[in-house]
Amino acid sequence: MSMDIFSKYRRFFILLGLVSLIIILLFYEALLPPKKLPVFQPAMVNFELVDSTMQHVKKFHRVAEFELINQNGKTITHENFRGKIYIADFFFTTCPTICIAMTDNMLKIQKEVQNNPNILLISHSVTPKIDSVSQLKKYAIEKGVIDNKWHLVTGDKKEIYELARKSYLAVKDEGDGGPFDMIHTENFILVDPDKRIRGFYDGTDLKEIDRLLLELDILSSEYFNN
Repeated sequence: MSMDIFSKYRRFFILLGLVSLIIILLFYEALLPPKKLPVFQPAMVNFELVDSTMQHVKKFHRVAEFELINQNGKTITHENFRGKIYIADFFFTTCPTICIAMTDNMLKIQKEVQNNPNILLISHSVTPKIDSVSQLKKYAIEKGVIDNKWHLVTGDKKEIYELARKSYLAVKDEGDGGPFDMIHTENFILVDPDKRIRGFYDGTDLKEIDRLLLELDILSSEYFNN
């Protein structure tokens, strides 16, 4: 008798089981804590990319205040990034190697975030004497940089060097070069509105760019979707 009832209402029981499973999964998803990105400290990063005075730091690391000049000759400081998520990198306009792919991939990111007022981009020249404002402007026009979204910056070489080594943990010390000479890496650095580093990505690798965009959404949810 019971088998007859099951056979008669088989579709109903299967549908009920599926609906119940979906409800359970939705409740489980709702109860999970929201995913958060790690907060990177100098002690967690390859020591070659970190100034010797910072390699021991295990907490409270933040990007330092700065004052640089962008492709439009405007002074750009940390205040321009207050309350924003931003992606930083280091490059130079005459670079014939990894900078080409890095710029192409930063352009892809720019396209994805161009209508999001909470996200900015900044690229620091590691050859600021060569990368004058006019040179940066020429490069920006050639590449399709959106001025209010992506700042290409030049300035005092010592300041850029210290930002790279002590704040963004992103370039190698050339060692045998002149004062503050540096070898930039392919790293893109994700920075949160509290000036903390939340991710490092290979700016020449499209899979890494996809990961950056995914984690950018996670970070945006942490700050702007509450």
